[in-house]
Amino acid sequence: MKGIIRFSNNLMERFLPDPFLFVIILTLVVFGMGLGLTGSSPVEMVSFWGEGFWALLAFSMQMVLVLVTGFVLASSPIFKKGLGKLASFAKTPGSAIIWVTLVSLAASWINWGFGLVIGALFAKELAKRVEHVDYRLLIASAYSGFLIWHAGFSGSIPLSIATDGHPFMEQIGIIPTSETIFASYNLIIVGALVIILPLLNRFMMPKREETVVVDPKVLLEPPVEEQAAKVDMTPAERLENSWILSAVIGVMGIAFIAYYFIQNGFALTLDLVNFMFLFLGILFHGTPRKYLIAVQEAVKGAGGIIIQFPFYAGIMGMMTASGLAAVLSDAFVSISTAETFPLFAFLSAGLVNFFVPSGGGQWAVQGPIMLEAAEMLGSDTAKVAMAVAWGDAWTNMIQPFWALPALAIAGLKAKDIMGFCLIVLFVSGVVIGAGLLFL
Repeated sequence: MKGIIRFSNNLMERFLPDPFLFVIILTLVVFGMGLGLTGSSPVEMVSFWGEGFWALLAFSMQMVLVLVTGFVLASSPIFKKGLGKLASFAKTPGSAIIWVTLVSLAASWINWGFGLVIGALFAKELAKRVEHVDYRLLIASAYSGFLIWHAGFSGSIPLSIATDGHPFMEQIGIIPTSETIFASYNLIIVGALVIILPLLNRFMMPKREETVVVDPKVLLEPPVEEQAAKVDMTPAERLENSWILSAVIGVMGIAFIAYYFIQNGFALTLDLVNFMFLFLGILFHGTPRKYLIAVQEAVKGAGGIIIQFPFYAGIMGMMTASGLAAVLSDAFVSISTAETFPLFAFLSAGLVNFFVPSGGGQWAVQGPIMLEAAEMLGSDTAKVAMAVAWGDAWTNMIQPFWALPALAIAGLKAKDIMGFCLIVLFVSGVVIGAGLLFL
């Protein structure tokens, strides 16, 4: 097994290109598949690509804010102290790997954006405190917790079909979360992964001589320069260094968060997570000047998200408009029975997720096909919907799209962690597939 892990790491380090090159190659692959499998002309494929290129602008901005606001919050003295106290429970490299996996799993099940940021930030804090821990595996373990997000409270597919007026309501009606998120088969799969993933990540620890460690000093954020006390501060300088402004606007933000929870219950959305990170960061940094310095440091890691997400939107445009996603889905439907369809729906969703790495976007593309096939085959509609959700989350393990925020926070490249994530992909695929097939 150690040999397989070593081979996986070497494979990814040698052949996995930078995420920007990966998305360009993926664009060309989808372009060629569209020509060969759908009968679309080159002009049509280029048109589909260009027309879809800016479809993820709002989402791209949300992801930039996930990175920036999460990073800024973590760099505040109060939050760093809290993460440090939590990290103090890990005394050995093995316990650090297990601990970060569990924290990431719990956070991702609550909300996917929360899990992406908290896992990476906690991993960095552990790397500062635990000696001889492999930094690559630590970040990979933090990212592996993201695997269960679509089976949790922020799962876009189960939440969508449980909402009155969803796009497929006339076809399937409203399916409550008791039949999806809180169904026994789903909870068993989640429980199995919560047990297996920490142990698997711990087992993947390399030998001491192969361990890649990071100097804790490299992970320290640069100290914020204190404004020298002087009596002749300009009015602008006084405002920049006033805690009063930060306190007033911060309390206003916290008041809205409290109001939101009173009105909606504990229903986290990506916008609310960003809102919480933003205003807690303002409060915890104390003054506007300190907060803005932290923001300037945080935005340095957002370049990958800004440049690459439009290319993924273009890929989604080609997949959807050309009918390529439907062709791939139909291929799996054609070999399915009522009993095996959830498994094949899971596998097809995992494949489509490479090209449409968005839960909501993928459901819009695959939903009509999967639901119609479920009715035709007599398969459990709710289970099929969750199978698509699991497939969407499953291949995120080797899809750089979602790893970009975590990699930016960690200061690593995709190839540094994808060898470990490839092992997680295979093991988790067996667990999830078996659960969908036999439970």
